[in-house]
Amino acid sequence: MSSLTTQRIIDNALRLGLGHTAESVTESAARADSAQMGYLDFVDHLLSEEVAVRESRRFRNALKLSGLPHHKTLDDFDYTFQPGLEPRRVRDLATLEFLTGASNIAILGPPGVGKTHIAIGLAVAACQAGKSIYFTTLDDLVRKLKAADAANRLPRQLANLMRPSLLVIDEVGYLALDRDEANMFFQLISRRYEKGSITSNKHFTEWGTVLGDDVLATAILDRLLHHCDVLAINGPSYRLKDRQGLVTPVEPPAS
Repeated sequence: MSSLTTQRIIDNALRLGLGHTAESVTESAARADSAQMGYLDFVDHLLSEEVAVRESRRFRNALKLSGLPHHKTLDDFDYTFQPGLEPRRVRDLATLEFLTGASNIAILGPPGVGKTHIAIGLAVAACQAGKSIYFTTLDDLVRKLKAADAANRLPRQLANLMRPSLLVIDEVGYLALDRDEANMFFQLISRRYEKGSITSNKHFTEWGTVLGDDVLATAILDRLLHHCDVLAINGPSYRLKDRQGLVTPVEPPAS
């Protein structure tokens, strides 16, 4: 391929926004020539590489904006430590059919059993599939809603929270809400009806205490549970599994 032709391809690729193609066309052409690649195969190769680079860039940027505290995947989860949790159920959720069907996921269990890990793993899987995601704790969520309300921007803030395909609300139940905070949470759940993910260390029967209002808790759960997959984890603390055996028992003093 002549230098003039190469430069023309680079210039046109840049005008079309095909940055990777512009950078790699010479190397790609050499590999195609070495492999005796056909014309259509060469074009297919160039476009496939361009798409792969763009998708990788989109994925990285989406993760940065997602609010996720880490990017652990479901493959990192140690199912042997939670024998009561069926890996097949988690794999079924990872197909993301719950997003297609506009369903919710509620992950319940005591602290440390892996609820957040699974929620984040599902969010990463959704992001890999091209879905928009956002992660927040209930405490941070309520704080932002209260700040928006004080600035007369609550409708705009609620509208922003409607944008993600998957909204993960973590740590429901760690802190009790007052009535105003619970009402804001209710507004969000109502708007995102059948569109989100919740992790909670409180059983649904305790949400009245968390929200400070049994009637409001019932209204929220009615919307949350209408179409919802409930994943209950009741095993030992996953967070402390690697610390077992580190504490040496202290012998009582001799009498």
